[in-house]
Amino acid sequence: MIQTAVIIALIVVGVFFLTVGTVGLLRLPNVYNRMHATSKPTTLGTAAIFLAGFVEFGPGSEGLTALIGIVFLFLTVPTGAHMIARAAERIGIPFLGSVTWPDPSAVERPDRAERSDEAEPTDD
Repeated sequence: MIQTAVIIALIVVGVFFLTVGTVGLLRLPNVYNRMHATSKPTTLGTAAIFLAGFVEFGPGSEGLTALIGIVFLFLTVPTGAHMIARAAERIGIPFLGSVTWPDPSAVERPDRAERSDEAEPTDD
């Protein structure tokens, strides 16, 4: 009884997040917003449905497959979303409004920063 309630709750949560991601894909204005709307809710929705499968089948082979699916999602979806965003930026798709990419020359990199830990010469 409790197991069935947990499975139903996880499937409802998963369907909710997948629906939100679909609506975001259809309604949002540009590739950056659409990419965000499809990556985050889809990951959470699919992970919830995989968890429902794990609760149903237990830690055996089918349940283990569900857990591996969750790990695969959390490793690949953010990477894919980042690659899509960088590709869109490189081909020149602009952001909306005043949003910009960080200026690479403004970021201080430790390998290029001047060393300030050297002792200054003293007058003896």
